[in-house]
Amino acid sequence: MPNNIKQQIQADLQQAKETGQLRTERIREIVKSAVSQVASEFKQGSSEVRSIVKDAVSAVIDNFQDKGGELKDEVTASIEGALEGINSQRHQNIVKTQTDIKRLQAQLDGEEEELQQEVDVILAEIEETGKEKSASTKTAIDSAVNAIKDSEEVGLLKKRYAQLQSQLAIVRANLAARYGGRNLEVQDYLDEAKHWYDKARPQAESVVVQVEQKRSQLEDKLGEAGTSLARKERQIKQTLRELLLTAADLFKDKEPADKERETIHK
Repeated sequence: MPNNIKQQIQADLQQAKETGQLRTERIREIVKSAVSQVASEFKQGSSEVRSIVKDAVSAVIDNFQDKGGELKDEVTASIEGALEGINSQRHQNIVKTQTDIKRLQAQLDGEEEELQQEVDVILAEIEETGKEKSASTKTAIDSAVNAIKDSEEVGLLKKRYAQLQSQLAIVRANLAARYGGRNLEVQDYLDEAKHWYDKARPQAESVVVQVEQKRSQLEDKLGEAGTSLARKERQIKQTLRELLLTAADLFKDKEPADKERETIHK
């Protein structure tokens, strides 16, 4: 098939045209299927693979050359399909690695929770011993314990960590949608983003109206991104891009910078 990839793609395009299915999504799938079959015979990153991509895109261009300067969508679909085709195996490896990372993350979260529970027990026991001391000593012990419990530095670090994890999940959703991820995979990343966003949210509820509006925008975009997975490919990608920008805008100024600097330097 390597020598006939252009003919194969053009034949599939003609068949789709005859059945009234020649849309950009179908073009993308035709190119992806043809390229993935051929690319599997060569080493990833080789000159042969790059030649296959060029031939695949050229086949689409030749098929729609009568459209002149109006074939951008078809060319874009062919490029996306070709890239997905040559990277299908790599994408499967990425999915496996991400699964392993999520498993390790769950294990880490569990160990951190156990550690926090142990610390809480120790602090409670220290508070209990203070009941037998003088009033001034008890006050000093309670104050020290509360200072540790209510550490603003720890709260800020946890919040920022959750924000970064949420943004990272949105980035992965964008990459998965762009490079051949299944809808279920994209939705999984969106669910992960919402999970981390919810973990970051309770730690800073006393915010100005403008920031609260941005919170609402992010929540709306998360919901819209999930809904759009059942719609056309272009709309999915556009919604995910908007979600990424909304998240970046929200997290960069969730709290006044002066308050953060004051917290860090305490």
